[in-house]
Amino acid sequence: MFESLFGSKNKKLVKGWSKEHEKIVVLAHKIIAAYSIEDIASLRQHLIDLRVIAINHIMTEDIEFYKLLKDESRLTPEIEKGIHEFVTSFEETKSLLRSFLRTYTQENAQYDEKFFKTFNAIVDALGKRIEFEEKNLYSLLEQK
Repeated sequence: MFESLFGSKNKKLVKGWSKEHEKIVVLAHKIIAAYSIEDIASLRQHLIDLRVIAINHIMTEDIEFYKLLKDESRLTPEIEKGIHEFVTSFEETKSLLRSFLRTYTQENAQYDEKFFKTFNAIVDALGKRIEFEEKNLYSLLEQK
């Protein structure tokens, strides 16, 4: 009865993570808009906001996936496989994202063509990652 009222822990996690994905997408659009009109102050602030939400999101996922792998009541073979695939395949992108955000949220960052090209590549990778998470891993988690 209470699970129907409050939902499972997995469903709550997925709902929160999906909302964070939406915020990440909105920030990406704001960054592109600020870059296009050369509004450096807004651009930098949006990058700082992106750093906060993206890094917290990644850390929360890592912690929750670790805990989930230890919780047999919430774990199925499909979820376990999905988590391992996700963690392994996302390591390089996470590293690049952290490095990019560390570099471009500094006071002296240069927002040139290299920045924009790299940002677009990261946004493309993150978009694919979000789609993969939501279609594969999140759908598995919501079922449990």
